[in-house]
Amino acid sequence: ATGAEVLVKALHESGVGVVFANPGTTEMHIVGALDTAGVAGMRSVLCLHETVCAGAADGYGRMAGKPAATLLHLGVGLANGIANLHNARRAMAPVVNIVGEMSTWIKDADPLLNMDIERLSQTVAGFTRTSRSAREIAQDVADAVTFARGLGGEGEVAAASDVLAPTSRVSTLVLPHDLAFERGVEEALLRLPDPAKPLLDGAEEFVRALADALRAPGKKKAIYAAGAATRADNGTFVKVGKIAASCGAKLFCESMFSRLDRGVGFPHAARLPYFPQDAVREFSKYDVVLCIDAKKPVAMFGYEEGPVDLIPLNEDHLWEIDTSFNIESAVDMLFEEIGAARIKPGTNCGGVFVVKEARPRKLSDGKLRAMSLMSLVAFHQPEDAIIVDESLTSGTNYYEASKGCPAFTHLFQTGGAIGIGPPLAVGAGEWSERSLSSHKEIKPREKKSTEE
Repeated sequence: ATGAEVLVKALHESGVGVVFANPGTTEMHIVGALDTAGVAGMRSVLCLHETVCAGAADGYGRMAGKPAATLLHLGVGLANGIANLHNARRAMAPVVNIVGEMSTWIKDADPLLNMDIERLSQTVAGFTRTSRSAREIAQDVADAVTFARGLGGEGEVAAASDVLAPTSRVSTLVLPHDLAFERGVEEALLRLPDPAKPLLDGAEEFVRALADALRAPGKKKAIYAAGAATRADNGTFVKVGKIAASCGAKLFCESMFSRLDRGVGFPHAARLPYFPQDAVREFSKYDVVLCIDAKKPVAMFGYEEGPVDLIPLNEDHLWEIDTSFNIESAVDMLFEEIGAARIKPGTNCGGVFVVKEARPRKLSDGKLRAMSLMSLVAFHQPEDAIIVDESLTSGTNYYEASKGCPAFTHLFQTGGAIGIGPPLAVGAGEWSERSLSSHKEIKPREKKSTEE
């Protein structure tokens, strides 16, 4: 096999099924290997710009909960995708970049497109590695995918010097051109970690103490949820909502969230106010705040005499279930400890859940304003829609306008970099098509991707 064929097979064996590609000369052997490697189910999607590759991989990762790959041409291609890779980093979306590099024997001559790819990658990726030999390609791929899946916290991957940031699930593998076309490469047996992340020592005691804090009488409580805690496909968001209802806590989500499953049947989370003074004022109302899979919020910018931290509580009153935990298992433990199974939406949920469809009224005067435009989107969106939202000003009304819509998934612009909307919708739509084609026998409702 060639090095390129080994790479494609390793991607597939590691669980990557789609590649969003904008290749050049140094990636042509990888493009060929997508056809010749004999891998069924591996799909390549040609994108007309690298920022589309990056945004599409982000959208796919947010929906699937597992990584897609990008295929980018040298450092310049990676540079073109950086803005949306920044958004993916802030979304903690699983993305694996495959970036072609100059052949090892010509790089020192500094050809025209030569660039320090590793340093560029490290601005957005938590894992960056350049393959040093063709026989190492397969394990390099497995390590890159392992990190993107959030399983790189232990063992050889964590110990490697190329793991730089636990605050990103973007990984980059740089493949020199000559390693891609090298022939006679043996296909190695991959070392893949157990996908089950163990609970931390002392997790049970932590959860019991947390439950006591949330049950404390006379205290105002809030839960600030993000990431895995706002996904309905794993059942976690519904449990978080029942935990909030059980202890009388106000449920919040990030202002610029990654993925939020919303509408009828799901909890309705209040959105963190955008301006820092408003956010501080809101969180000042609470005595106990629990952050679940959410970075403690800070101001978007350093306004004159403005605050930095948006939750004005000391460590004794601010609790965190963060990425050092298995988020789903920790939420399950808290759910049981606090007795949240007794909560029935529409019966004793204290208004945390949306239980009745209530779309905005259809416009009567025909005048197009910011509020009326957002109401139109909410009025017409189908059940199980995927809404891709890049708005920062006129679109702010959409959040409340869509509160009572049938169940849908809301993806937002997480990193503030403009240009994510259509690319994110491409990736979410690719996930939707693959999901439907693999479950035709149960005939699910069609998902549609809509960009606001």
